[in-house]
Amino acid sequence: MTDDLKTDKTVSFGFEEVSPEEKVSRVKGVFASVASRYDVMNDLMSAGVHRLWKHDTIAKLNPQPGEKLLDVAGGTGDLAKAFIDRADKAGRRRQRGAEASAIVCDINEAMLNAGRARRDMAAYQHRLDWVCGDAQALPFEARSFDALTIAFGIRNVADRAAALSEFRRVLKPGGRLAVLEFSHMTSPSLQKMYDAYSFSVIPKLGEVVASDRKSYQYLVESIRRFPKQEEFRKELDTAGFSAVSVTNFSGGIAALHYGWAV
Repeated sequence: MTDDLKTDKTVSFGFEEVSPEEKVSRVKGVFASVASRYDVMNDLMSAGVHRLWKHDTIAKLNPQPGEKLLDVAGGTGDLAKAFIDRADKAGRRRQRGAEASAIVCDINEAMLNAGRARRDMAAYQHRLDWVCGDAQALPFEARSFDALTIAFGIRNVADRAAALSEFRRVLKPGGRLAVLEFSHMTSPSLQKMYDAYSFSVIPKLGEVVASDRKSYQYLVESIRRFPKQEEFRKELDTAGFSAVSVTNFSGGIAALHYGWAV
């Protein structure tokens, strides 16, 4: 690709238009800045409801003993841990001893370090790996995983089509994809109220709790620039996933897009 082609293409970084390369760099900067307070801010911004969304995402995946998960943009490892726990529960119920495992893959080393430092991750050391990698060029062999999750990370990817192609490549035939992302509310009047809360409260929380208003301003803007539910569902169809479904959480504040690799 020539330099001219690189500079002609732009992608959204919040409400700005930047080159794909600049978006990757700036997203890294955002999460390096907020990594140490990431979990606390998620609880504050959603009043803890993000934990219920993640619970329902894992329930939809229905993890089984011996399965292997890739959690892309996995941050501090919430979904990976929950996947292993639920697979273990299924194994005890069926008296099957094969252990599930997971890899947390994130482009930001600071986020991975924050996950590794969690006290509740110590018991998972032999079943959970942490890999620094880009969703657009995953450092894994084809057909390696039974399931793939990405929670609140796909909107930060510079080239979604490239990432979705990679997701399909690394999933086994019949593997499950679960994309949990902030989305658009189903009621226009509620959307206006949600916008008012997001733009007035969340950046201030970021300033007070994480000492970083600018990064949380970006996060609010990036949600507004993300495609609506049906538009993103079509992107998954185009990427080759089958039987794609959409489940709205909390009136569309978040949505789970779920599909199968074929």
